[in-house]
Amino acid sequence: MNNRAWPPHELKDHERRDGVTASDRARELAVAAALAANDKLATDIVALDVSDRLVITDVFLLASAPNDRQVRAIVEAIEERLLTLDAKPIRREGEREGRWVLLDYGEIVVHVQHNDERQYYSLERLWRDCPLIELPAMPRNPSQ
Repeated sequence: MNNRAWPPHELKDHERRDGVTASDRARELAVAAALAANDKLATDIVALDVSDRLVITDVFLLASAPNDRQVRAIVEAIEERLLTLDAKPIRREGEREGRWVLLDYGEIVVHVQHNDERQYYSLERLWRDCPLIELPAMPRNPSQ
């Protein structure tokens, strides 16, 4: 997890110096989803700016869990948190199996994967040329 501070909100998309071109709304949703995932003890939370590579979304948010039950709990927490920001998934896939759940919100696509799928498919490797979106520092234990 990247422990650097979130970029200042007063900068406009076109003024950012970090190479990230994702919209402010996509960044807001990605941060909220990352915090929700962290609250349910997700690991390896990463936000990738895919806006220059894909026209269908701005951000891929990746998170992992050691078992199917926790994958589902993380997905539920993300959906609840983003609903408070008036965001509802357009599409949801993989929920029944619980190994890799995809939540498509338009501006962002959330991938919550079982650790084995995360390692096997290695989405970070596939999208390695995309800039990382800085996420706020998150404690390993949400009660901290």
